[in-house]
Amino acid sequence: MRDGTVIPAPADLRLGNDAVKLAGTVLYADMADSTGLVDTYQAAFAAEVYKAFLTCCARIIKARGGTITAYDGDRVMAVFIGSMKNTNAAKCALQINYAMNEIIRPKLKAQYPNTTYVPAHSVGVDTSELFIARIGVRNDNDLVWVGRAANYAAKLCILRDGAYTSWITATVYGVLENDAKTGANGQPMWEARTWTARNNMSIYRSSWQWKPD
Repeated sequence: MRDGTVIPAPADLRLGNDAVKLAGTVLYADMADSTGLVDTYQAAFAAEVYKAFLTCCARIIKARGGTITAYDGDRVMAVFIGSMKNTNAAKCALQINYAMNEIIRPKLKAQYPNTTYVPAHSVGVDTSELFIARIGVRNDNDLVWVGRAANYAAKLCILRDGAYTSWITATVYGVLENDAKTGANGQPMWEARTWTARNNMSIYRSSWQWKPD
């Protein structure tokens, strides 16, 4: 085990007894009801929706300084490091919400005016110490991210409640810059909630959107 200051690539770690430890903020973005999408619509249409969502997420993540670590069907995982990792990840969640509301849905409706399908999503964010190890076998391996943030962010992104699409832990919220907490009109962007499935853990949700730069 060794301390890290950058997000490693698989080649940076050995398949044997080797791992990197670093402080990171994990973001998961997930499409809602993708099973219903593939069950109800043609595969080409479903693939187009997947691609639109994941492409927007990827561009926003990279623009905010995040590193994409995995794609898994209709979801994407990213890691942020550095002194602004929590604020960047939280803003990223709000920007993905903007992309869904102002870009993906309108363009999908314009291209397919007769469709009744309306894409939806959710984003989860948590921060913690992360342990990264290389798993698999020679010529067929990848990195595994172990730590609370990876687990909780993945579970937060399946929470959905109407327009509330961004979910962060209290740990993340507590260190956000003020401009990621309060809008220009002075209204709070985040609402405190209790995560009953995780021993009444304090979390925050938001329906706000943030236009990408």
